[in-house]
Amino acid sequence: MEKQKLPNGTAVIILGIMSIITCCCYGVLSFILGGIGLYLANKDTKEYNENPELYSNFNNVKTGKILCIIGIVLGVIFLLIMAWYINLVGWDALQDPELLEQRMKEITEQ
Repeated sequence: MEKQKLPNGTAVIILGIMSIITCCCYGVLSFILGGIGLYLANKDTKEYNENPELYSNFNNVKTGKILCIIGIVLGVIFLLIMAWYINLVGWDALQDPELLEQRMKEITEQ
C-alpha cells in the first residue's frame, strides 16, 4: 500500500516560514500565522499518531511546527522591544521626527 501525505504538511512549513519573516510587523502577524501553523501541525500530529504507517511526510510537520514556534517567539521579542521603545520615547514622539530626535538626545545625554 502506498503511503499518503499528511494534508497540512506543506501548509505548516509555509506558515512557519511566513511567521518568521513577518515577526517584524509589530509581532502581531507572526502570532496569527504561527498560531494557525501550530493548530494545523497539532491536527496532523494527532492524525499521524492514530495510523503512523499510512503517512510519509511527518518530518515536514515537525519542521513546520518548530518554525512556527520560532516565529511566535521572535514575534514576542519584537513586540516587547516595541513596547519598551514606545515607553522610552513616547507615542507622540514616534509621529513627530523633531520630537523624536529631541527625546533621543535627552536619553543619550543621561
